[in-house]
Amino acid sequence: MELSEQLRTFIDEGQDWERKPTSVKGVSIIRLPKTKNRPASLAIDINPINEHGVPMKKKGIMLMNAVELAAFRAAFNNERVDNLIKALEEVLPERRMAAQPAKPEILQI
Repeated sequence: MELSEQLRTFIDEGQDWERKPTSVKGVSIIRLPKTKNRPASLAIDINPINEHGVPMKKKGIMLMNAVELAAFRAAFNNERVDNLIKALEEVLPERRMAAQPAKPEILQI
């Protein structure tokens, strides 16, 4: 089945707020419920995962069109944002990493 057909099926048959993972790690599709002003729709949710497979943020960035994507790309690629994050890292105390999942004990046989 073609991607656009899969998306159309998902918007027609999916549950409100249902999330479908994609083949790109940290990128999923969310079915947004209908409102008084618009029908049900889909959004791309971007929330990269860390080395432990856990999302980096509680909520990701939701994008619904190419204009939004271009605006975020421009902001992320702005050198002044790089300078700002470096300054924040200098001022803020070091943050602890999110809790790491416990590794199961492996029995060597």
